[in-house]
Amino acid sequence: MVGKFERNKDTIQELTESAATHVGKIAVIVAGAVRDITREIGDWVSDGIEMREAARKARDDSPVGTVINAEFDQR
Repeated sequence: MVGKFERNKDTIQELTESAATHVGKIAVIVAGAVRDITREIGDWVSDGIEMREAARKARDDSPVGTVINAEFDQR
């Protein structure tokens, strides 16, 4: 026969192991979510940088002045 003390010890041990398992699984979920959110924010910032650079290149490629007789007038 198992005594009351040993039964209580076994119950506490099982509860502790179960809690540790669940907390570990939750931590993995949270870490994965943080990783995914960080990746999405990084991609969003990269998109913004690419758009800014494309706009700058388009601005730099635009002709300065007006075209008169197929030549640029620098007035």
